[in-house]
Amino acid sequence: MTLIADINILNKKDIRKLSLDDLKAWLVEQGEKAFRAKQVYEWIWKHSAQSFEEMNNVSLALREKLDQHFAINAVQVATKQLSNDGTIKSAFKLYDSNIVEGVLIPHDERKTACVSSQVGCSLTCKFCATGYMDRVRNLDAAEIYDQVVRINEQSMQQYGQPLTNIVYMGMGEPMLNYANVMKSIERITAHDGLGMAARRITVSTAGIAKMIKKMADDGVKANLALSLHAANDEKRNQIMPINETNSLEALTDALKYFHEVTGRKVTYEYIVFDNFNDSLQDAEELLRFTKIIPCKVNLIEYNPIENADFVNTADERLEKFIYYLADRGVQVNVRRSRGKDIDAACGQLAVKEKQPA
Repeated sequence: MTLIADINILNKKDIRKLSLDDLKAWLVEQGEKAFRAKQVYEWIWKHSAQSFEEMNNVSLALREKLDQHFAINAVQVATKQLSNDGTIKSAFKLYDSNIVEGVLIPHDERKTACVSSQVGCSLTCKFCATGYMDRVRNLDAAEIYDQVVRINEQSMQQYGQPLTNIVYMGMGEPMLNYANVMKSIERITAHDGLGMAARRITVSTAGIAKMIKKMADDGVKANLALSLHAANDEKRNQIMPINETNSLEALTDALKYFHEVTGRKVTYEYIVFDNFNDSLQDAEELLRFTKIIPCKVNLIEYNPIENADFVNTADERLEKFIYYLADRGVQVNVRRSRGKDIDAACGQLAVKEKQPA
């Protein structure tokens, strides 16, 4: 019985792939009133309904008709881990049994959701657990949206506070799933969606130059972060193969264009690895890169993974690195590692969930 139900779900189209106009046209074809489309649309987005049964202001006959033709492929929490520092990491199960990750990162003044955009990743960054996974597929907009909904539920349950921020920094490269990422942002910020402010959303990219320009051209209001991690091509090529086709020169051109069109700052993410990118020469190279456009720099403490030998720089070297930048006018924030007692690094929990018991 369960197998038949699962097959039916896989064969049905997720109703959230329909636009409001598409849904309205379908309902009218079925002999329903056009205004029913708005009711159903609000249920699937604003109220995040996980089944048609929840739509209690829609007739039973229409609910049954919707269930006959469509599915709501809601993302479910497969497992979650609560860190001693309050971080919650979840493995989310998708309708096709694939697994992605999401994280709730709590601070006194904000609650941040870190969400995934792909199952696995194709970029093979050497320091990232997800980089050692194959890219299985892109997430659709509703699957990204659902991660935010589930993490918001966790925030309310654990802290009594809703999410304040969202970062697309989980599994996958958001710019290689651009259409679905942007659709998810549109739904997250819509008045008939979650109604969050775009300025509270950050899209992080490993550096796809042409898509940075497209984000500017499309007038996307979300913030942009670049996972930099080295400010010279030789080192960046070693740890981020994407740099071989999207060099720092190409990224410089894209970032200048982005700032020219949007007028907004960009954030540079920089993990400080021991004896790799933590010298004062590295700091000087990063300083030069910060002169391209107005920006801020997040220096990030590393969560080590089994596949790689990278470790954090020593505190003394980090302090010198910070001072070198801050003394020369760079806005520097230090992002300490969260969830050290759980599978905190991106991809770790998903890998564990896929392994046989």
